[in-house]
Amino acid sequence: MTAPLHAKLLWQDFSATYLYGENYRVGDSRRAVLTFEHASGASWGDSFFFLDHLRSRDGGRENYAEWSPRLSGCKLEIYCPEKGGLIKDVLFANTVEMAEHATHFLHGVGLDLNIPGFQYLQVNTYRRNNDQVEDNWQLTTVWGYPFSIGQQAFLFDGFLDWFSSTEDQRASMNWTSQLKWNAGKAMGLEERLYLGVEYVYWRNKFGIADTLGFPTHESNVNLLVKYHF
Repeated sequence: MTAPLHAKLLWQDFSATYLYGENYRVGDSRRAVLTFEHASGASWGDSFFFLDHLRSRDGGRENYAEWSPRLSGCKLEIYCPEKGGLIKDVLFANTVEMAEHATHFLHGVGLDLNIPGFQYLQVNTYRRNNDQVEDNWQLTTVWGYPFSIGQQAFLFDGFLDWFSSTEDQRASMNWTSQLKWNAGKAMGLEERLYLGVEYVYWRNKFGIADTLGFPTHESNVNLLVKYHF
């Protein structure tokens, strides 16, 4: 087995997104979110980082960030599935969740799947080492599906997080998807400029039980503008 001695950056992408929605749960219902994202691929695996800056109608401000590096079995020559099969790569998946009052560490196994039409399709299973609440399990699916209608380019992407229940948390599910039109291509720009909508369905948001006095099932549509530098 021969592993690369030096890390080499293979590709990277940086983007900024503006979102606005009026049906948030847990806190003020109307918020604007500015999101910065950086994704990259290297000789050892891949990495994804994002920072959300939330601004609420009531004047509240909040920051939240995640960093998800994954070590590739194929790139590190540890294990690589047979080419052309359903599984493209097996990875050691990690995530650090950084909120203002807590930090959580996630470790597990990721799969890159080979599905026709998808730009990428990932499934990651984590054991969550939580701060201030009991540890639990998480299953995350991430996808990107580009398509065209006539001469117009679109992208349907997003993620689905499922969290197991504990004594102090309900099982929860967060399905966040974005449908985006590449206005930059239609305008003749080299950079991607997307216009579209984000839809979020979050059951038992933050693991808080949905009750009549405190509803936490979120169904929220956000308008979005996203620019890739």
